[in-house]
Amino acid sequence: MSDTQLAGDESGRAEFRRKLKLAFASIGVVFGDIGTSPLYAMRESLAHIAGKGGDVREEILSVASLLIWALILIVTIKYVLILMRADNKGEGGILTLVVLAEQALRRRRGFVLILGVVGAAFFFGDAMITPAISVLSAVEGLAVINPAFETFVVPVTLFILATLFAFQFRGTGSVASLFAPITTIWFITIAVLGLMHIGDDLTVFQAFNPVFGVRLLVSEPGMALVILGGVFLAITGGEALYADLGHFGRTPIRMAWVFIVLPALILNYLGQGAFMHANPEAVSNPFFLMAPSWGLIPLVILATMVTVIASQAVITGAFSIAQQAISLGLLPRMNITHTSDTEQGQIYIGQINWLIFAGVILLVLLFGSSASLASAYGIAVNISMIIDTALALIVFWHARHFPPAVVLPVLLIILVIEFTFFAANSAKLIAGGYVPVLIGLTIIVTMLTWLRGRSLLAEKLRRDSVELEGLLETLERRPPTRVAGAAVFLQTDPIYAPSALMHNLKHNRVLHDILVFISVETMEVPRVPREDRVSVRKLALGAFLVEARFGYMEQPDVPAALRMCEPFGLSIDPRQASYFLGRRAIRTSPKARMPFWQQRLFIMLANQSARAIEFFRIPPERVVELGMQMSV
Repeated sequence: MSDTQLAGDESGRAEFRRKLKLAFASIGVVFGDIGTSPLYAMRESLAHIAGKGGDVREEILSVASLLIWALILIVTIKYVLILMRADNKGEGGILTLVVLAEQALRRRRGFVLILGVVGAAFFFGDAMITPAISVLSAVEGLAVINPAFETFVVPVTLFILATLFAFQFRGTGSVASLFAPITTIWFITIAVLGLMHIGDDLTVFQAFNPVFGVRLLVSEPGMALVILGGVFLAITGGEALYADLGHFGRTPIRMAWVFIVLPALILNYLGQGAFMHANPEAVSNPFFLMAPSWGLIPLVILATMVTVIASQAVITGAFSIAQQAISLGLLPRMNITHTSDTEQGQIYIGQINWLIFAGVILLVLLFGSSASLASAYGIAVNISMIIDTALALIVFWHARHFPPAVVLPVLLIILVIEFTFFAANSAKLIAGGYVPVLIGLTIIVTMLTWLRGRSLLAEKLRRDSVELEGLLETLERRPPTRVAGAAVFLQTDPIYAPSALMHNLKHNRVLHDILVFISVETMEVPRVPREDRVSVRKLALGAFLVEARFGYMEQPDVPAALRMCEPFGLSIDPRQASYFLGRRAIRTSPKARMPFWQQRLFIMLANQSARAIEFFRIPPERVVELGMQMSV
C-alpha cells in the first residue's frame, strides 16, 4: 500500500472519529426535547381510556403504531432525510428556509417573509411551553414515589426553572460537557425500561404495522382527533434536528438519531404499550410506573436533569432565532452577549431570556400539571412544522441538487399528515391551546409592526435626505474648516448622507481630516468569509465609503471591520476615532400611515432597542450622538 493510500486511510479514520464525537455531543443538545417525550406522549394519547374498563388492547396497539410511524414519517423522513439537504452554508432552521426560499424565487417575496415571521413567532411560543411541560412532567415523578409529595410538584418546578433562567447569562460552557453523557444515559435507561416490559405482551410488535394506526383513525374519526393530539407530543422537538444543523453537521445528527435516539424511543413506547396491555390501570403514568420501586428515585432525578438540559437547548435555540431575526430586521436591536470565547453560537440575550422566563412561570402557575399543559402543547410546534414544510416545498421545487419529482410528493403527503395533526391540536384550543396561539399572535403583531415602522421610517429618511456623493462634491468646492483626527459616520443607507453628518455641519461647521462613512449590511448567508467582509471606495474630500457585510448569524462589529480596511488605503485606529451617531426620537402623528396603537407599539420597541454603541461594539467613550425628532 502506498504512502498516499495510508495517509488517505488515516485521514478517513480521523474524520470518522470527529463525526462520532460530534454525534455524541449532539445527543446532549439536539435530542433533549424529543427525548423527554416518553414522559407524557403515551399517557396523553391514551388518557381517554383511563377508567374505561374492558379490552383496551386494540387501542393501545393502535396508539403505539401511530407513535412509531409519526417518528418515522415526520422526524426521520422529513427532517433527517429531506430538510437536512436544505442548508445555507451548513446552517439550518426556519429563518434559513426563508432565505433559501427567497433565493429560489430569485427575489424577496412578502408572503415568504410572513411565513418566516409566523414560524419564528410560534417557535418562541414553543420555547416557553417546552421548559414548563418537560420539568413539570419529570418532577411529577415525586407523586409516584409518594402521593404526599404531590403538593411539592409546582414549587419544586418553579425553583428549578428560576435557577435555570437565572444562570443563563453565564452560558453553558462550564456544564455543557455533562449534557451528552447525562442524555446518553437517559436514552440507554428508557431503552432498558422498554426492553424490561416488552415481554409483558410480545404482540406489541404488531405496532410496526401502520394498518393498526390507520384503522383506528378510520373507524373512530372523532376519537382519533383526541388521540392524535397526544401522539403529536412524541415528535415535538423534531425541528431541533434541523435547527441545530450548523452546530454539529448533517452526518453526526443523522448517526445519533438512527443508531441511538430513534431505537431508544421506539423501544420505550413498545415497552409502555406492552406494560399497559398487562396493566391497563397504569395508564395514569405508564413511564414512571414501569420502573422498579428501587429505581424510582434515581429515575426521577435523571428525568429532571434531562428535562433541564432539554429546556436549556430550547432557550439557547430561542437566543439563536432572536439573533437571526434581529439581523433580518424582524426584531429591534438587542444586546447580545457572547458567553464563550471558542463557540460562536453560544450567546445570551437578556430581554429574550426574561420574557421566556415570565411566560414559563405563568404557564406553570396557570396549568399546574403536565397533563393540563399538554392541552396547550403541540399547536405552536405544529404550526412551525407546517411552515417548515411549506417553505421546503418552495426550496425543493427550484432545487437542482435534488430531483423535485422524488421529494415533492413526499413533502405533500407529510403536509397532509401535519394538517391532520393541526386539526387534532386545534381541538385543544378551548382546553388551553389558545395560550400558545395568543403568545404567537402577539409576537407576530410585534414583528410586523417593527417591519412596517422601519420601512416607513426608511422611506421618510430617504425623502428628507441628500445624496452623500453630491454633498461631498459640493463641500469639496467650498470646504469647511478641517480638524485633526478621524470621524466615522454610521449609515443606514450608503447612498444618502447620514443625519449625524448634516447636524455636525449645521451646528459645528467643521469636518475631520479623515472621513469614514460605514454601512453595515446583513447578508443572506450565515457567516461572511473574511475576504468578503469589507469593500472600500474613495469619495470626494478624501472620504472613504465602507460597506461592511455580516452574516445573519454574526454580530456586527464596526471596529473590527475598520481594522480590515488597511489594505484598501484606510489606516485608522478604531479606538482613537470619533464615532458620530444619529439618535432619533420618534413621536406619534395624526398624519402617520400607521394606526395610533401601532405607532405607540413601534415607539415602545424603538425605545427598547439596544443602542448602536453596544450592538455594533463601538467604544462608548469615542461616541458623539446627535439627536433629531421625527414621526413615522
